[in-house]
Amino acid sequence: MAAGGRPAIEAFLAMLAAERGAAANTIAAYRRDLEAANEATGNVAGASRTDLERLAHEWRDLAPSSLARKASALRQFFGFLVDEGLREDDPSPALPRPRTRRPLPRVLSHDEVGRLFATAEEETAGGRAEAVRMLALLEMLYGSGLRATELVSLPLAAVPRDAPFLTVTGKGGVQRMVPVSQRARSALSAWLKLREPGGRFLFPSRDKHLSRVRLFQLLRGLAGRAGLDPEKVSPHVLRHAFATHLLEGGADLRVLQTLLGHADIATTQIYTHVDAARLVALVNQRHPLAGD
Repeated sequence: MAAGGRPAIEAFLAMLAAERGAAANTIAAYRRDLEAANEATGNVAGASRTDLERLAHEWRDLAPSSLARKASALRQFFGFLVDEGLREDDPSPALPRPRTRRPLPRVLSHDEVGRLFATAEEETAGGRAEAVRMLALLEMLYGSGLRATELVSLPLAAVPRDAPFLTVTGKGGVQRMVPVSQRARSALSAWLKLREPGGRFLFPSRDKHLSRVRLFQLLRGLAGRAGLDPEKVSPHVLRHAFATHLLEGGADLRVLQTLLGHADIATTQIYTHVDAARLVALVNQRHPLAGD
């Protein structure tokens, strides 16, 4: 059964802030769009395809950019509801898809990522559990490209013993295998030695697991101590960095799609903007007639 409109909207906006590091202006725009849709439908969280078709009809005179923003807000909202088990179906295919240029993801440079790691590693020197946990979290965000929700909800049983992979349950309950680097395995091993016994989660907090909001706060705190603008850093930005830097290193787009858990290759293709020159050079080198 779908949740009430306003509580569901608040939960979604909290996720945007915690997991994706959305700016205040972005959250305010989403709030306006979702609250307007909630008023128009009576309960946007329980809206049907027919309700959304009516909304789309009401939006018919909007500029393409405004229409795209409203439709995107609702698509992400319904995806969140399905992921959280708050409703079983996703009515958003009834929404229009105007042609607009998709914004490029924020990406950290190699140097900025290096500064994050250098600071996190320095802080583990004292052996504090919180610092060791932070390094393990950072290694998994950047080294495996996990979503914030996937990371904080990892069960203790997911920690690999011999195989350099772990099984992650992503959006829609779909499972995938993700790599765990030797660095990440070392960081996890150090964390497990300091982790309080009991509980089923790898990163426990009270009677559950570390929250997305807390992960976001920890990461921004680390960014500040590393001399970076905290506004530039979030779990979602580190996931983008993982994908971008792999692609720069020559990773295949289909492999990247699998690692990120994207259902559609079109979602993964947004990362091809980062290394256009390398891709052109690759085509020139690999073309069958390149040597002629």
